Amino acid sequence: MATSSISLLALQIFVGENYQIWSVKMQTYLEAFDLWEVVAEEEPIAPLPANPTLAQIRAHTDEKTKKFKAKTLIQNSIADSIFHRIMNCRTTKEARDKLKLEYQGSDRTKQMQVLNLKRDFESLTMQEDETITKYFDRIALIVNKIRSLGEEFLDARIVEKVLVTLPERFESKISSLEESRDLSQISLVELMNALQAQEQRRALRQENVTEGAFQMQTLQSNKDKNQ
Repeated sequence: MATSSISLLALQIFVGENYQIWSVKMQTYLEAFDLWEVVAEEEPIAPLPANPTLAQIRAHTDEKTKKFKAKTLIQNSIADSIFHRIMNCRTTKEARDKLKLEYQGSDRTKQMQVLNLKRDFESLTMQEDETITKYFDRIALIVNKIRSLGEEFLDARIVEKVLVTLPERFESKISSLEESRDLSQISLVELMNALQAQEQRRALRQENVTEGAFQMQTLQSNKDKNQ
């Protein structure tokens, strides 16, 4: 069975920060071993009937084992400094719900977090000395936090944000894109690739200019020495 190989994979240890990231990784981990339903639903195990068959006994034992494995994974995926918060929880779902409430907050708290993150998103602008990759990384960091809180955030909104916050050096590229296609239909990946290509061409031209100027300076210096 897949669950017999659980110890082969390293657990993401939650230390009290970035709960949303840990929660997503933990869910994927549990799903990989067919244990997520045990945590998400926590259905009670039906008692064995009188005179159970061997198959019924095995199924009953498997269900109990899965619950213990899921609980073990949750307990071993959090730091000792946090473990005391869930050590008295009877079920895995109870432990997870307690962590979720404490570190992600109530629905009202989540709404406030989303609002604050949206404000951060709206205030983003690309710096003059910033690369496209770094700017997209800053945007992705905020957007992923918003999405991890259960809020829908479309790529089209990110595309619009990027287009209106780019420095002047990208104006020619934006104009070219406007002439060649409908910007309301361009994907986020397409936009990033186009801007990165423009940035790389610009960097290459600057490098060639610098190299040419250096060569001219060297030639002039050698000429002066020979005179």
